[in-house]
Amino acid sequence: MAAAIPIGQVLTTQRLRLEPCHPDHLIGLQTLNADPVVMQYITGRPETPQETAAMIERVQARWAKWGYSWWTFIERDSGQVIGAGCIQNLRRSGSEPDAACPLEIGWRLRQDRWHRGLASEAAVAMAAFAFDTLKAPTLYAVCDPGNPASLAVMRRLGMRERGVERWYERPLTTCEITAAEWRAGHPLGR
Repeated sequence: MAAAIPIGQVLTTQRLRLEPCHPDHLIGLQTLNADPVVMQYITGRPETPQETAAMIERVQARWAKWGYSWWTFIERDSGQVIGAGCIQNLRRSGSEPDAACPLEIGWRLRQDRWHRGLASEAAVAMAAFAFDTLKAPTLYAVCDPGNPASLAVMRRLGMRERGVERWYERPLTTCEITAAEWRAGHPLGR
């Protein structure tokens, strides 16, 4: 029997299928989120299986409420879960995205898939969704100031640095791109 279709928009790229997070993805997402190196700049610690299961429930509720949230990155050739990414509202504090804050794009990948352009490939698809489907005027991205790999993906997207700003109750390198800049500067944005 086929798995239930997840709530939300499925995106595809040349090498990836981005499916809204679903309980069927628990093992793959937990493997990703349990890696202390992957989580170093995100939460600073690995997640437990219970935390990952709770995250999937929160994300499904956000998809139902907002029409956007976190995707699971599934490698098309292998069928393996290799990462996750989001379009969600930033927040200064608290545990839920803040609709008064701009949309952000974010991602994480399994270590064995780093340096292959997969984060950028997924980010292009998610940014196109934000600008074309959600009609976002601006898209932000944030990362720990010590995380040059995420900053490099932001730059490849055409984002410009705003400097270090306070999001998620901590100082984070903050970048942005407007819809007009996206359409003018990115081949998929035209």
